Amino acid sequence: MRKSFTKITSGLAVAAALVSMTALAEEEGVMNGDPANGKKIFTEGKGAAPACMTCHGATGWGTEAMGAPRLNNLGFPYIVKQLTDLAEGRRTPSGAGAVMPLFAQQLTPQDRRDVSAYVNSLPLDPKELSDLQAIKDGGQPIGTRYKGEILVKYGVSGKVSACMSCHGYNGRGAAPVFPVIGEQKFTYLVNQLHNWRDESRANDPYGMMRAIAKKLSDEDILDAATYLATAPRTTEGNTRVPNTTR
Repeated sequence: MRKSFTKITSGLAVAAALVSMTALAEEEGVMNGDPANGKKIFTEGKGAAPACMTCHGATGWGTEAMGAPRLNNLGFPYIVKQLTDLAEGRRTPSGAGAVMPLFAQQLTPQDRRDVSAYVNSLPLDPKELSDLQAIKDGGQPIGTRYKGEILVKYGVSGKVSACMSCHGYNGRGAAPVFPVIGEQKFTYLVNQLHNWRDESRANDPYGMMRAIAKKLSDEDILDAATYLATAPRTTEGNTRVPNTTR
């Protein structure tokens, strides 16, 4: 009886947290950016910050070798939040991403909204997905795709919930709270899951990603990233493109 009560109260707490997160994201996620100014910053830079496209690519699909993520259509409120967290010290990446806090600090709050509006307006096609075979041939381990699909779609009973329970089908995003993780760069996905697991990244609302990542093995992380990096955006036969709301 006590266990059932604990599960119910825990579920209610999670539900309340999600409602709170959604309300906050909707309030902060109103599309009030100027894509024209965002394009100027993305392609030319501002102050000490070089053009975003230098690392993230002209189409915003990211750069595997640098571990630079796809920004293209990840969701307006998510990009605004990440740029703000970087600028205000709530997210401090390592590696090549260690320069991002300095770059984000060159942008005003309105600039951040403008850049976010621009990258969220970029065309989704043609896609520039991770070349998993090239990654493997280069000596970097990859996972097993079917095992990753199981994690993404179904989770593992008693261990971890399905990625799609928050991030939508094949990680295509669940605006305004949960970003797109499908068709994200493989290297970035692997790095971020490790960062969530060791808590070197800790700007997730209510610690949700850290709690999930702590349950993942190195193999789990490679498997999930392998599937998500090339996961189709839609169900078979569905021609609708998700996450196109501007």
